[in-house]
Amino acid sequence: MSYKTISPEELHDLYQQGAPIDLIDVRTPVEFREIHATPARNVPLDSLDPHMVVNGRNGNAEKPLYVICRSGSRAANACDQLVAAGYTNVVNVEGGTAAWDQLGLPVVRGKKSISLERQVRIAAGLLILVGSILGYFVNPYFIGITLFVGAGLTFAGLTDTCGMGMILAKMPWNQLKSDGPSCCTP
Repeated sequence: MSYKTISPEELHDLYQQGAPIDLIDVRTPVEFREIHATPARNVPLDSLDPHMVVNGRNGNAEKPLYVICRSGSRAANACDQLVAAGYTNVVNVEGGTAAWDQLGLPVVRGKKSISLERQVRIAAGLLILVGSILGYFVNPYFIGITLFVGAGLTFAGLTDTCGMGMILAKMPWNQLKSDGPSCCTP
């Protein structure tokens, strides 16, 4: 069993026609706050509980559940989890929020922040720089830091899973503050 896909245009057309759209965005709360498709609600992939999502749909369990992320990879992962949990009417939005925005479809723009991808590049670069400097000036064993980061980046490229990104997503600066209204609930 697998999931279906839909283009952003097709989903927007359904939304415009008044069809009930249950669209979950599985990016981090900070990414969601920065920009998201108008009908989306935030359910971060790292805390996705398929049974909670399906049970919380207020009697709409048989209607399609649309899933979106930045470009499609995390949404595909979420769709796989939902299908594995026994929910079959799951639809991945092709191209994600990036495609939605490029097509000029309605989005909610919020506070700009440093993207998780940039944070990973900054952290990896700093770790490699520090490991190289320490390895040269202090002890050659510090070169292990650069080897570890290189292996991690290679693994991330091959599997499309980034451990450093998952760790950075949990950092306090990547969490929404609980004071005041949140954009992440419908």
